[in-house]
Parts: sequence; structure tokens; C-alpha cells
Amino acid sequence: MENTIDIFKNAIIQIATPWGTGTGFYISDYNVIATNRHVIAGTTEPVINGKKFKKTISKVLYSDGVYDLAFLEVPEGKELAPVPLGIADAVHEGQQIMAIGHPYGLKFTATQGIISKSKRLWKGTDYIQIDAAINPGNSGGPLINDKNEVIGVNTFIVSEGNNLGFALPVNRLKESLSDFDNLDRKTSTRCTACKSVIAKDDVYDDYCPNCGQKIYEFEFKDKPYIPSTAGKNIEEIITSIGYDIRLARAGQNFWNIEEGSAKIKVSYNPQNHYILAWAELCKLPKTNIAEIYEFLLKENNKLEGLSFSVMQQDIIITAMRIYDADLVIETGIELFKRLFQKADDYDDVLISYGAIPYSVEE
Repeated sequence: MENTIDIFKNAIIQIATPWGTGTGFYISDYNVIATNRHVIAGTTEPVINGKKFKKTISKVLYSDGVYDLAFLEVPEGKELAPVPLGIADAVHEGQQIMAIGHPYGLKFTATQGIISKSKRLWKGTDYIQIDAAINPGNSGGPLINDKNEVIGVNTFIVSEGNNLGFALPVNRLKESLSDFDNLDRKTSTRCTACKSVIAKDDVYDDYCPNCGQKIYEFEFKDKPYIPSTAGKNIEEIITSIGYDIRLARAGQNFWNIEEGSAKIKVSYNPQNHYILAWAELCKLPKTNIAEIYEFLLKENNKLEGLSFSVMQQDIIITAMRIYDADLVIETGIELFKRLFQKADDYDDVLISYGAIPYSVEE
């Protein structure tokens, strides 16, 4: 399985909503991105990005509360790689597998293991039980066999267990793809009572036209997003300096922005009430780092309101660590502007000193 990541890296998608992040993957025969429903629940327009394209807004085409599946629209002009779907009947205990996803935002993380149980009944649905480590952010990613075929969708873990992961088998994925296709790919959902797939236009007053079951409130509309007071101020600052806040959101208290090749991150901790804004510029090389350190130390004496640091191999420039009650919009705008400008300038300078750009590493 040594080439698995290379085969799948242009098919794996990172997905973000105002409430969190997850993983998806491209299915070329249907031209959709598959993921878990719980990854996109509460929004009709999740943000996606891939190996070869930056963050963009997608659209939820299909949601399934029975199998915890969702299909997203592939934005025009985005380059994605086809990957084969395997055969459910060929899945067996002891089979080697790999899970690829973006746990905790760590892109293209792969974990290996075996199938512990090929059919494990859980709340009325059969799942594949695996021992490969999967974590928050892995949800919706592909489970891959030793032939580099997708045999499942990584769906959930038992939090109290040790490497107890569960993936929806590929036959359920194929069934849902077929049902979606039979409705001419209209925006649709699966009724949790009668399990029929119904188009949005056929839903009668929020009820299933076949059995009368109430359709989940947010299947076809967005859940209201109400950030904290600090979050509102952060979003006002980000919007004021010209960024689309929908693309910036990476969770309820996290925002990620790309400026040139720099990656700017903002977080708010509601427990200690602190706001932190920083940019990951590039990575230290393995050798000849003295000149880079000397440059960083000299620049730290010149910077106003900013400072350089190194965390493991990442070179970081930090703009603020501020108590939420002390955040003034006007001051925040100036600090953020300075951070964004300097981040975009400094990553190029550091690369000229031998630092490694993220595009090479990722």
C-alpha cells in the first residue's frame, strides 16, 4: 500500500462548516464528493478545499440521516482524481486497510490497521469495524483496502474504546448513489422512517410525502450561526479587511485565511477568554538553520506588535494574544492588516534563506 496516499491525495477533500471540519472524497462516476452527513449538518454550503485547489464554497446535494451520508457538488473547473469503489462481499476479517483524512486539521493523515469485524450491527445498520486509529476530522474519509479500492466511509469511533472505529460499507454508499441518481441528481434526502429518498421539491410542508415522517429541520436549510461576542468582533475584523468570512470559518471558534502562500489562523478560547492570531509561514530545513535563526532574532527587534517563534519545524509569526474584553475593533483591524501583510512578505524572504515552503511539504 506504499503508493496509496499518492493515488488518493487528489481525491481527498477537506470540509469545513461553522461548527467543525471533516473529510470527503471524490466519486468520479457520479461527479460528487461523498462525506458523512454529520460533517455538513446545519449548512447547505460547506467550504471545501483539495490538494490542487484553494477553499471554495460547495453545495449539499444529498443528505442521509439513516446511513450518515452526504454528497456535495463538485465546483466547476476543480481538478479531482477518480478512485475505484470496491466490492462489499470481498471484505473480510484480518484484511489490511488504510484510513486517510484530515484529523484535527492535519491534512492527508493516513493510519493503517485491519478489519476486526466485517459486519458489526450498530443501531440497525451494518458497519465495518476497524482497528486503525481515526479521530475527529477523519469522518467522511475513505476506508481503503490493499488493492487501493474504497470499501467504506469512515464514520465514527467509540470514544471509550481503544482504536474502535466504524466505517459504513461501500454497498450502502453505492445504494445511496444509485438512489440519488434515480432522482436525476436533484437535491434530496433519505427519510429516516420509510427510508425512501425524496427530492426537496417533493417534501410537503416539511413532511415526507410517502409516510408523513417529519423531515429533519436543517436538511434543506442552514442552521443559524450565532458566534460569541468575541467571535462577532473577530468576524467583523476579518470582513473589514476584505475576506469572505464564510471561507474563513473553520469551526465555531476558529478561522483560517490564506494570504499568498502564508496560512493565517485565529482562535478564541471561551474558557480563558483569550484570542490568538498567528501565521504559519514555512518550515525549517533539516540543516543550515543558523542563518534563518539569526534573521528571525534580528527581525524580532524591529517588529511592532508582531513576533517570530519556531514550533517544532514551523516558523510562526504571532500578532496577538489578547483578552476578549480588551479587543477593540479598530485596533484589531490594524493588527490583522499588519499580520496579513507581513506574513505574505516574510514567507518569501524566509524561503530565500533556505526555509521550506508548505507547498513542498504537503
